[in-house]
Parts: sequence; structure tokens; C-alpha cells
Amino acid sequence: MLAPPTLHAAEPGSSTPTVEARVIVQFKAGSTLLGGRVQALSATHRVAPLALASALSARAGLALSDGHTVTAQAQVMTASGLSSEALASRLAQLDDVEFAVPDRRRHALAVPNDPLYANPPAGTTPAAGQWYLRPPTATLVSAVDAEGAWAITSGQATVVVAMLDTGVRFDHPDLQAKLLAGYDFISDARTAADGNGRDPDPSDPGNWITAADVTAGTYGTDCQESKSSWHGTKTAGLVGASTNNSLGMAGLGRDVRVLPVRVLGKCGGFDSDIIAAMLWASGIHVDGVPDNTAHPAQVVNLSLGSAGSCSTDSSNSNAGNAILYRQAIDQLAARGVVVVAAAGNDQSAVNMPANCPGVIAVGGLGHAGTKSGFASLGQEVTLSAPAGDDCGRLAGPCLYPILSTTNAGLQGPQSYTGSGDYTTGGTDASFGTSFAAPLVSATAALLLSQNASLTASQVRTLLRRTTVAFPTVGSGLAACAAPNSVGQTECLCNGATCGSGMLSAKRALNAVVSPNPLADIQASALTVPANQTVQLDANGSWPGAGRSFAGGFASWRVKNGTGITTLSTGGVGLASLSFSGRGAVTVTLTVTNTLGVSASVDQDISVIDAVSTPTASAKSGGGALVGGPGLLWIGLLPAVVALARVRRQPRR
Repeated sequence: MLAPPTLHAAEPGSSTPTVEARVIVQFKAGSTLLGGRVQALSATHRVAPLALASALSARAGLALSDGHTVTAQAQVMTASGLSSEALASRLAQLDDVEFAVPDRRRHALAVPNDPLYANPPAGTTPAAGQWYLRPPTATLVSAVDAEGAWAITSGQATVVVAMLDTGVRFDHPDLQAKLLAGYDFISDARTAADGNGRDPDPSDPGNWITAADVTAGTYGTDCQESKSSWHGTKTAGLVGASTNNSLGMAGLGRDVRVLPVRVLGKCGGFDSDIIAAMLWASGIHVDGVPDNTAHPAQVVNLSLGSAGSCSTDSSNSNAGNAILYRQAIDQLAARGVVVVAAAGNDQSAVNMPANCPGVIAVGGLGHAGTKSGFASLGQEVTLSAPAGDDCGRLAGPCLYPILSTTNAGLQGPQSYTGSGDYTTGGTDASFGTSFAAPLVSATAALLLSQNASLTASQVRTLLRRTTVAFPTVGSGLAACAAPNSVGQTECLCNGATCGSGMLSAKRALNAVVSPNPLADIQASALTVPANQTVQLDANGSWPGAGRSFAGGFASWRVKNGTGITTLSTGGVGLASLSFSGRGAVTVTLTVTNTLGVSASVDQDISVIDAVSTPTASAKSGGGALVGGPGLLWIGLLPAVVALARVRRQPRR
């Protein structure tokens, strides 16, 4: 973490020098201390230095020294005997001060020395390496700029991301130092394929399916012949591969830890196992399993799902499952745990559980910033991240897949020798929203590494409100439309189909250290019939680093649609909209922090005559999903009862 060290006064006789606390103080424009300096600047374009230390010292109760001026309203102040953070906090309370922040050191952005990160050795595939982590370019439009994020923090080992997946290979040389013990939650021994049910070993033994298994229906009727996917090892590497170790790849989470929780085996897993694992990973007690008190996760990654609604309406065949997922997600949110899920790979509506309230649903992008051909889409998508190009539909080589850790074994694992330790652009190319979700989870972990007090809603706001706009043109592609039964391949994303924009790890981390607020609206629905009410919540808004909100911080207004809309305010940061007719409504939220700095955001809501439910998939049953080599997308079978089997195989 690139924060200044804590500063202490040197003891008498100590050989340790006293380190100077440095703070940039931004004074209010009307402060009498400035003595007309703001007006002088506009006339002369010069900033005259001021001696402010003596005036502020008495107010702050400590000896200050003047530093150089920064702008007409900002000046460096120094002191000894306390940290830069403590000095900034004390000065920020003074009446004349708009804000005060540590004068932090910055460094040239170091590119990690992992050979697959930037310039893979000649002959290595994919030649683009970890293109998705690098700063964006005209070619790599959707790249997330990990280097910019790492300039602020490389993560903290105390921050844990739980990967609920097929388990991991603990012997992978790029993961060994980053994995916590975890647990195997697969209760069915046949599905687990490791000789037993639940146990403390989440190692992935392989999840291959033979032709004989398919013929015999050994694992159900919806399985396909396939080699082992090593899916959990791939998703874990994207978050936590050892970085700057001169080996293999870099992990976006860099110094955060990964908690492997095995929930998927042969032909998938059970809802009951997945839900129990979500609770356990966050530190909640699960009967029959030792409590996870040592390493509770702050982020839970779900690279799994299938077609189905998370509605609890009795007409929904998934209603029982939806209730259980919603209850689990609510329990995690109450503990401040961020839940991230892949939106799906069936080209249609967002899958379950990504479409459940409270989940950060992640859509998939190709390198050009367009929707990946396989990716699901719709209003439930929170934001989108690199998922790899639709290599399953390419005639030539796969140039921009998602490179990550894997195992070369077709069935059981093979020993690691350096060959086959990572996915390539060949027959083992990896792409899918399964791999977009861990990039968002890793960014969330970096945010929590920088500020451990963030709520789950604030993490969502920082991710969602710092995205980069989608490209609006591209190779004659049409704009993405609302999900339908036909499905949509590559298209131009927009806010109604792919979320708020493209993930930017750099911009998210810049926002969490900025003193400026971010407004965000969480609406109970974005498309509603005219006889329903939409609940609005502003409490996930970010007040700015070192700042806070007080009561009455949120103000609401209907920007358009006033003829059919009634706006009512409720508790702190809450409001509701009711409608008398169909149409398009835009509501504006403005939030103001305790220092008087404001930010606004708009939210569009569509009002229709009757409830309209988009077809979730063109397929029946578990929802066949479009993918390609190396893609594993785990699907949930629709069912009325709570213990529906999750069944989806790796797609080859």
C-alpha cells in the first residue's frame, strides 16, 4: 500500500530522525486567510505565497510550518510528531478549511515482472498476454488499468475474496502462497468425485465427464462429455496469482488472499451447497461445518449460474430457490460482504443468482469494448468487464482470450512443469463472464484494502460510478437491445443492457481516495407497471475520503415524467415513486456531504401497462449456454423446491 508511514516524534537522544508530516490544505474560497489571493490569481495568473502557519497553529493546537503554494486556495502545511493522516484530519475540522489531505508520494508505475503480463516470450500464446489488466488503448478498449490501481494500493493480506467454484489446485506455483485453507461444500459424493462429501479439502480433483457417463446418465440427463475444466483454478488466478514474482502471470488483487470454497464438481453442484458456502465464507455458522472464524471473506465471487428469475412471485418456478438466495445475500450484506456474480453466457437475460437484488452482476466485454458474443445482458447488469473475445465463433486464432492459471490434465491433475500451467489462445482458450466477475471482485478487494470501512453498497457505488463509457461505434455493429428469445451476439453496449460502463480499476481506486462525493441510486425496479411503486435508496452514495453525510444529505426531484409520477420522501436517504400512467421517468438524486460538496446522478425508469417478463433462454431445462474451449458456465435447473441441482458442463 502506497500510503505514508505513521509519523512519530523522535525521543530525546534517539538516532531516529523526526519524519515530517505533509498535508495539502484547500481553503474555502471566502476565507479571510486568503486575503484576496483568489481574485489576484484570476488577474495575474500568479499565486503569491502566504504565511498561514501562525494563524492555523493556534486553532489546530500544534506547531505548523508553511510549505509551498499549490493553487490560489491550496497550500502545503507541515508538522512533526504525528502522521500525515492525523494532521489532515485535524486541519479538516477548521472553519476556514474546505478539506485537507496527506501530500502523498507517487512513483513511476512499475510494470510487474511476471513474464505473461505485458510482453510474453516469443511463441507464447496468447501473444497479447494479460491484455485485460493493462492501461486501455485504442485497441485494448476494455482493459481495466490495474497499474493505475496498484499505484494506490496493491491490496492487503487481511482482505479475503472467497471463490465459490470447482475448488483449486493448491500445487499451482503461482497460487501456492496466496491460498487460504478453504472448505469443500459438495455434499454428494458422486458429484464431489473425491471419495466423500463435505470435507476440509477444497482441492479440485478434476470434473471430467466420459461418453459412458453421458450414456449411463451417471450424473443426470443434462451432462455432456468433457475434459476437466480447472475452472476454480482459473478464476482464483485472476484475483490472487502471485504478482511480481518473475513467474507466470499477475493477479489483479495482487496482495489480497483467496479463500477457495468448493461447490461445483461433476456436472455442477447443488443450490443447497452453494447457499451454505456463501454463508460459511462470510463467517456465518453452518451446521455440521467448523465455523470460518479465521478468514471470513469480505468479497464473495460467484462465477456460476443459469437461466431463471430471482423473483419470489409464486408464478416463478424458481421462487423457492430465489427466496433462499435472497436470504443469504441479505445476510451477507448485513455483514458488509460484497457479492459479485457473472451475468451469464447465454446471449439473453441475466442469469440467476446474478439477477438477485444486492448482487453486483458483471457483464462480459471483448477487447474492443463491445459485448462479448456469448454474454448475457439486461437491466440487472451492474457493470461490464473483460470476458475475452467470442473465440468459439472465430475462424482464426484466439488473440484476446482471458489468460489465467490452470492445469494441463485432461481428467485428473498433472504435475506442474511450466508447460500447460496457464491457459493459452489455442484449444484451451478461456472466455466467458465467469472470468469477468473475478476482475470486479479483485477491484472490490482493492477498494476494501484501501478503506476497510466501506459498506457493500458503497463498494458497488465506487465500482459503478467510476466506469468508462462504452464505445458508441464499432465495425457496423448494432446497439444491444433488451434480451429476447433469439439471443444477441456481439453488439454495442449501453446502460440498459451492459450496466453503467466498463470496469476501471484505476478510476475506482482514485475515487476512494478522493475527497469528492459520488451519488448513486439503488432502485427496487427499473421497469414497472403503472400500478406499482419503486423504492429509491441513496444510502450507498460515497461521501468522499475523510468526509461524511448527515441527515437530509439526499434531495430528489423528478426530471421528466412529472405528469405520471408522484415522488415521496421517507427515511434518511430514501424516497419512492408511484405512477399513474405509462412512460419514461427520470429521477435526479443530489447528495451533499458535511463540508457542503455535492454530486448528482440520474436514474431512468420505464413505466409499462402490464408486467412484462423477458424470455430467459431459448432453451428449456437448465438453459443451454453458448461458449467455447475452456469455458465453464455452471447453470441452475429451474425447480419449485429449494434443492434444485446446479448442472452445467464445461463447453468445449
